[in-house]
Amino acid sequence: MVGRIITSDACVAEGAAFLADLDPKFAYALGKTGPLPLRLRKDGFDAVLSAIVSQQISVSAAASIWKRLEEGGMITPEAILAASDDELRSFGLSRPKVKYARALSESGIDFKALRECPNEDVIAKLITIKGVGRWTAEIYAMFSLGRADVFAANDLALQEAARILFELPERPKEKELAEMAKAWSPWRAVAARLLFRYYHVVKDREGIRT
Repeated sequence: MVGRIITSDACVAEGAAFLADLDPKFAYALGKTGPLPLRLRKDGFDAVLSAIVSQQISVSAAASIWKRLEEGGMITPEAILAASDDELRSFGLSRPKVKYARALSESGIDFKALRECPNEDVIAKLITIKGVGRWTAEIYAMFSLGRADVFAANDLALQEAARILFELPERPKEKELAEMAKAWSPWRAVAARLLFRYYHVVKDREGIRT
């Protein structure tokens, strides 16, 4: 079973209302954030490649590299496999990310078929690719496939937002946050949107750029 798919702002609003009714902490956070963003993006090869490019670098650096890759026509498996390592590095990819881009290009993943796969199957297929971990796969499932009940518990921003919102003594680890998130089903991806947004609100208030 694929489960609920988020396709519109109305879906996100429905999930947000569910969470606000479930826990007053979420209602408080929504009062601070206002309506939550849809945050849907296209699925497919280039969406995963973009996620790989973005790993462990700033948003602005990732956007700059991605723009160069797009302008150079380096966002298809065929283009990447035909390019040399030096050429790929000239666009800003590190040596490991060159390897990851090639592994993705060679994977043969049927991205259209992923649309019909259950959440855990999507994640299991994607993490077979070198350079694609569970976090990347979960982000893809949430924001490229619109899966409503996926949550990236290893995300540091989500962990920190949960610590602040739920007044925890320390930032929860991945397993602890994943356990907390079970209570937010079947709208865990909306909970992620809310925590991401709340994180930005809180950090902006504290004068920290994110």
